[in-house]
Amino acid sequence: MSAGVAVVVRGLGKSYGDVRALDDASFAVEEGVICGVLGRNGAGKTTALQLITGQALPSEGSVEVFGRRPFEDSHAMRMLCFIREGQCYPENFTVAMVLAAAADLLPHWDAEFADRLLERFNLPRKRRVKKLSRGMTSAVGIVLGLASRAPLTLFDEPYLGLDAVARQIFYDELLADYAERPRTVILSTHLIDEVSDLLEQVVLIDQGRVLLDDTTERLRQRAIVATGPASAVDLLSAGRNLFSRESMGAQARAAIEGAWAPRDLAAARAMGVEVEQASLQQLVVGVTRGTSVEGN
Repeated sequence: MSAGVAVVVRGLGKSYGDVRALDDASFAVEEGVICGVLGRNGAGKTTALQLITGQALPSEGSVEVFGRRPFEDSHAMRMLCFIREGQCYPENFTVAMVLAAAADLLPHWDAEFADRLLERFNLPRKRRVKKLSRGMTSAVGIVLGLASRAPLTLFDEPYLGLDAVARQIFYDELLADYAERPRTVILSTHLIDEVSDLLEQVVLIDQGRVLLDDTTERLRQRAIVATGPASAVDLLSAGRNLFSRESMGAQARAAIEGAWAPRDLAAARAMGVEVEQASLQQLVVGVTRGTSVEGN
């Protein structure tokens, strides 16, 4: 059970000249959950994380982290660790020097955990970070974020350049550590299928606006995938929002939004239609499109 609210965003707006990066965004993240901030590139995810971590001031609205305004608040900053896409390090820093600096700057730092993560990602301690591959540089950021043990840890597309094996190591270590020492984790990503089993909450941002803010469990119940005779699938989807539809001869497969009572599902199966829950990615893509495929 969560103890309270870690992040509260109210009516948040951010403009850069004529560009509206965030527009009246509101959501809250409870303590002790893993929250996915999802959306396409340029949707406003990074801007939201920058405002939450006090790296920028909002144009409108407010942000609170553990009940405090994060901008220039040293107490709030001690509760945070933000690992950004393309994290930068001093020119001459080796991996070991990065970890030493983290030990000085991060009050909850776990050096033993960091050492174990270095081994798992095969990171060379004595090599300068600027000489690492893109994937290894991303792994350094992941080590910092996980070993920070910060009460609020934020990762912004942390896996760029990582291969599938290294990404799975990240997910496994995140989940195992979270199970032993729960904290609030915000993970900004567009690899929805890969992280869907980790997430307890989803905030979907598109064109600067929050389209979804709900638990993953409730979101999974918002849509189904129906597969069967095309005529039966079309009858089942009549009057509902159709996220996607594929034809396979006389068969069809469709992702359909809506509340589904047991009698609806029984009727579908009686017509020879197989029904399963839509994936989180199918739901996110459908909501982001915002229109039925029938209208395209």
